Amino acid sequence: MTELSGKRVLVTGGAGFLGSYVCDQLRSRSADLIIPRRRDVDLTEQQAVRAMMEDTRPHIVVHLAAEVGGIGANRSNPGRYFYANAAMGINVIEESRRVEVEKLVQVGTVCAYPKHTSVPFKEEHLWDGYPEETNAPYGIAKKSLLVMLQAYRNQYGFNGIYLLPVNLYGPGDNFDLETSHVIPALIRKFSTARDTSAPSVDVWGTGSASREFLYVEDAARAIVLATERYDGLAPVNVGAGQEVTIRTLVETIAAIIGFHGSIRWDHTKPDGQPRRMLDTTRAKELFGFEATVSLEDGLRRTASWWQEHQTS
Repeated sequence: MTELSGKRVLVTGGAGFLGSYVCDQLRSRSADLIIPRRRDVDLTEQQAVRAMMEDTRPHIVVHLAAEVGGIGANRSNPGRYFYANAAMGINVIEESRRVEVEKLVQVGTVCAYPKHTSVPFKEEHLWDGYPEETNAPYGIAKKSLLVMLQAYRNQYGFNGIYLLPVNLYGPGDNFDLETSHVIPALIRKFSTARDTSAPSVDVWGTGSASREFLYVEDAARAIVLATERYDGLAPVNVGAGQEVTIRTLVETIAAIIGFHGSIRWDHTKPDGQPRRMLDTTRAKELFGFEATVSLEDGLRRTASWWQEHQTS
């Protein structure tokens, strides 16, 4: 059991979407938080990370910082997404080792899994093939950090754990249509269409692909539970254990928003990975995590947040 009260906990990405929820959880455990800002520390620069670690000397590091986006953003920025995510992780892990951090929590991604993985995805299938092409650079960059942590554990005895969350969503998400993931993009599209009385909304793909989504508060709770209770070598899935097709998701969001026009599927655009759903048995057994927020409840909370904040 890792005691968090009074510990200096450095959270990269702590001012971001997921990070803000994780920091709230850590504050409730009386942790002493260190939250580096992008404008002050470029995590892709090793010397900047080294200076930060030597100056702050954290007991625990939770590495959440990442450059992410939906299918369109991944297709437009494959090089940047590979470099930034690999470089940030490599620098944070190495410099944490140098200052003898007690524990590091690395948050990976479901995009690391092979394109064709039997559902539900089990952690032992992580290396059974190549990731889905549109987000492979991002997924492989993140997966390389699992190898690094396992190597550091073997050589240096470094206590680094690796979590594999599914797609996250919730209040405070990124609603920029150019870089957002599917749920905030759909909420924004349908809200705009409703408010402008548009007759239809265009949606990428065929709707046949499936996904699993985890409400951000549940994800934050899982990360903090793992920080406290898990010290193992093996990666651990973090999800809700509920698969939904994109077509059902789209129709559900349209109904929640109150859009009554037509939905036009653009079959020229990619669906991405055919199916996604995690086996979450390991998270329950190793650190007692189970999701508590249903997809429909989470969608309603997220849509309500957007309605209140869209003007800002």
